[in-house]
Amino acid sequence: TLQWETLSKHFIEYEQVAPFLIPEDQQRRLLDFLPLFLKAWEQTAGVIVFPNIQLLASEVSKLLTKEIKRNLNGKPAEEARLALEHLLQQKGEAGDGHLLLKSVYLLSQTDLRTMWNIIGSGLPAALMQCLYLFFTVPLKKTSDDGETSEDDTQTQDMLVKIMLNMYKEEQGVEELLAADKLQSLIIATASLWDQCSHSWKVPTGRVLRTISKAQTKNSIVYLQAVDCIKIAVQNLFKLADNLPACDVCEAASIVLCFVKDAYPVSSALLTEFESNDGYQLLLKILLRCEGLQQNEGDPYLDEILDMLTCLTTCGKTELKVSGNIVHPQLPHFDFEQTRSSGMTVKNLQAFQVLQSIFQRSNDQHLCGRILAAISTIWAWDRVNFFLLEWTLQPINQFTDIIHFKPHPVQVQFFRLVESIVLDLSYVPHEILKKVQYLIKENIVPFCTLTALQCLLSMTQKDLLFSDIFRDSGLLGLLLALLRKEAKILRKSAGTHLPGLKEGTEKELNSVMLKMVAALTERSVRNTVVLKDYGMVPYIKIFLDDECYRSATLSILEQLSVINYEEYMSIIIGALCSSTQGELHLKLDLLKSLLRILESPKSHSAFRTCSGFNGLLSLLSDMEGALQDPPSGQWTAVGHNCVLELVFYTLQGITAALHLDPVNSNFFQRNGLFEKMAEDLGSLGCFWTQGKRQIFLSLEKKRTFAEFLDAAFCSSEPFPVWLKNCIWILNFLDHMVKGTLHQESYFKERKPEMGEESRDDQEGPQAQEEYPVAFKRPGNKLPASAYMLWGNPEEKDCIIVHPGAVCVMVRLLPKLYKEGQAQLSQEIQCALVDHIQTLVKSEKSRQVMCESGLLSTIITSCQDAFCNESHPLHLSLTRVFEKLASQAIEPDVLR
Repeated sequence: TLQWETLSKHFIEYEQVAPFLIPEDQQRRLLDFLPLFLKAWEQTAGVIVFPNIQLLASEVSKLLTKEIKRNLNGKPAEEARLALEHLLQQKGEAGDGHLLLKSVYLLSQTDLRTMWNIIGSGLPAALMQCLYLFFTVPLKKTSDDGETSEDDTQTQDMLVKIMLNMYKEEQGVEELLAADKLQSLIIATASLWDQCSHSWKVPTGRVLRTISKAQTKNSIVYLQAVDCIKIAVQNLFKLADNLPACDVCEAASIVLCFVKDAYPVSSALLTEFESNDGYQLLLKILLRCEGLQQNEGDPYLDEILDMLTCLTTCGKTELKVSGNIVHPQLPHFDFEQTRSSGMTVKNLQAFQVLQSIFQRSNDQHLCGRILAAISTIWAWDRVNFFLLEWTLQPINQFTDIIHFKPHPVQVQFFRLVESIVLDLSYVPHEILKKVQYLIKENIVPFCTLTALQCLLSMTQKDLLFSDIFRDSGLLGLLLALLRKEAKILRKSAGTHLPGLKEGTEKELNSVMLKMVAALTERSVRNTVVLKDYGMVPYIKIFLDDECYRSATLSILEQLSVINYEEYMSIIIGALCSSTQGELHLKLDLLKSLLRILESPKSHSAFRTCSGFNGLLSLLSDMEGALQDPPSGQWTAVGHNCVLELVFYTLQGITAALHLDPVNSNFFQRNGLFEKMAEDLGSLGCFWTQGKRQIFLSLEKKRTFAEFLDAAFCSSEPFPVWLKNCIWILNFLDHMVKGTLHQESYFKERKPEMGEESRDDQEGPQAQEEYPVAFKRPGNKLPASAYMLWGNPEEKDCIIVHPGAVCVMVRLLPKLYKEGQAQLSQEIQCALVDHIQTLVKSEKSRQVMCESGLLSTIITSCQDAFCNESHPLHLSLTRVFEKLASQAIEPDVLR
């Protein structure tokens, strides 16, 4: 503060004596003061406390202006440029010119009032003259150290920042109008770009863009009066033929800035630009940018495109078009509510440049930028889509040529088409017809694929498209194409065509199937069309390939709506004809079957199409699959996958029996529970040898809940065979209660295009993988898992399928492993105890008797039942006594 107070006193003294001094002494006194000012500024970190700062700024700026004019007066251009270099640059000790420049530089960063004093000194015009010379007169001489004399970047930075601070104010731009250097510099950028000083190109562009943003009515009148834009456009036409495209873009972007930024004030410069073929110039320049690398020419290419996009909204009158809305349209579309927000297209000439570039160029970057510009215009105002499409029809016309464009451009284009529906809620019928024709012709498979994906996305948005694409013939076209592909698949079964082409064509087939699935979903009429086309035998051919399977099953599931028997015949037939190794085909078929069995109307068709026998045959085919260690073909398959197949098979049976007395009676009457027990017992984890089991006396018995916890949640080692047995008993217990078809233990996995078949991905490493419910050692067992095995203190459970209890009893003696007699005996006891909890109530005992559980105990557990020393004898006798108190079956008495 003391420093600034001292300086203020010195400056007051200068003010008092200055009027009485001759100009030379006055100048010297001021120049002697400036080093003190700069030193104080440096020592106080730029915090200026100087009450006379506006006067100081005015005096210093006037002196700098005077010195510039003195050095330029009467000199040729190159000599004047050298004089400016000598004046402003620092050579050893700072000269007077550099001292003045640095002082003005610091003062220009203080406040607005100080800046106005600098502007009023005449400095804006003087520095514009300097900039003109620096830009237009490149120096060829070099200094002794080999550096060019224009490499003093510090001086350049100060000059540019002073100009930026001055010219961003309208007052600073107005001060330029007294001289002719502004229009001269603009014209110079458009004519001398290849001859100018390279190091001053970017700074000159920055300064002119700053001036452009601060244009006033007077500055626009001034530029118009001297035909500035007209001359600049004419010169750019010449440059466009000779200069590299990126250089022409840089020069043209400066001129276009003045046209665009002036428009909110006056349309005069835009009119001058248009009347002198300005749009033809931009088209010529932009088309020359074909083949540039992604970053070459940026940011000036992008800047031109951005400004051109803005110019589309520059016009005196609103466009008034009345389009013919073709119906049907989406329910929530209302054109009358598509009101303008003001950012509407009013300049079709500017948009035609964008349109012509896309039509005439195949450059990926250029075409992509045009599509991005169109998207931006639509985002400004929803009505812009209609204004453009009902006049110039850009998207309609682009559809005819999109297959010539690079793949990324095709993807971007169809996303734009998709947004018409998804964002504007409008159905562009004419455009969709052309897209459909593109699919029909299939000139470029990738383009066809992308177009179809676009239509698929629309179809999934609203059911209306199911009708639109049926009536337009797209559904019939896709069915014809799929019939052709199905015949090829049938002929080339087991062979693979190598190469990328197959990959694209395969993906196209997949999307066609997805499209048909989307068109038939919730549309009985479309499903009838598919059936009437005789497509069902061809559609089911696609089941064998995993990448087609999901969509194929979806189509067949829609078919079930009109004909359950046909669906069941196809699915059950495919399950029965699948090979042992096609585990994942079976899983996908079973999951589809479960979805259809949710409808009670499907249960009769399931029974009459031999559904029960078909599912049980799946269990038969897995004989030995859960052996430990695995053998034969099962060595390449994880136990988790086998358990998953067992789970979904039992789920399917349970779903078909659910609340269906006819199916339940059929299953019981035909001895299918006995068949199920036999098939489960042959999986490989249950004891199948005829040797006599060894029994020990047990000091402590564990409950089944404790076994579950030990098997799946504790860190203690536990036999694989027993884990598998517990899982199967788990499934059966849910079946007893009629809830198995509602459970979910296994994660869904959807195959992606290009992945290997899941059947090829299983391996020995998957042997210890188990369903997610009980997978990590140390985790607490879910509460629902304890509920599986019941708790003696809990209420009686409802027995829905007593035949499943018979299956558990039949498996009871098979819960054994040689060498693990004590563990085997513990589990058998725990299972019997659990069965006792199932027959606590009179009602449950009645149901069990009717299912033949008494005779099952006699026949399946004869050794234990008749041998008083057997560890299970007492528990089985108690179960028998409970049942016998309810009813004795005649065959049991015998």
